Amino acid sequence: MEKVADVAYPIHNLFKHRWSPRAFSDRRVEPATLRSLLEAARWSASCANEQPWNFIVATKDEPEEFERMLNCLVEGNISWAKNAPVLMLTVTRLTFGKSGGANPTSQYDLGQAAAYMALEAVSEGLQIHQMAGILRDRVREVYAVPEGWEPMTGVAVGYVGDPDTLPEKQRQMELAPSKRKPSSAFVFAGRWAEPSKLFSE
Repeated sequence: MEKVADVAYPIHNLFKHRWSPRAFSDRRVEPATLRSLLEAARWSASCANEQPWNFIVATKDEPEEFERMLNCLVEGNISWAKNAPVLMLTVTRLTFGKSGGANPTSQYDLGQAAAYMALEAVSEGLQIHQMAGILRDRVREVYAVPEGWEPMTGVAVGYVGDPDTLPEKQRQMELAPSKRKPSSAFVFAGRWAEPSKLFSE
């Protein structure tokens, strides 16, 4: 199955083909491919080049580790993420490593790294589904995440599977077209909430 965004303006095909499936096939993701995804994340921009992100990875090649990570997700995500061949947890450092001061953009930087990874996944024929629904306290306990580091999201990685394997409500979500609000709704100029003239031409 494939979803292609109905874009208002020309953009690269990688962006048009990125989406967040819940149905994953049982096809294995090769370690070399995972290394490429994480290499893309490595080359994301970050404040002062701190690269404050960490990715904890579990694959079905190690069933016990996979189950341990799966149980760090909320129940609603476990129901479909259990079928993905790869799971990840993202963690960000809240302070600068060099100065020790607070890093107010660490979550932003992690988000950029995850976005790089998502686009590399599309280029490799994969998709990723990022999840806010994780049990952060359990992540801290299971993986001994130290103070000053914040568990942020879960990530399912794999090849898109058959939506008919999902419960009906999730299947309908899978088949529905992707939607976004128009750029004119969030791009301002002059003052707050005043739409940019870029979109009135």
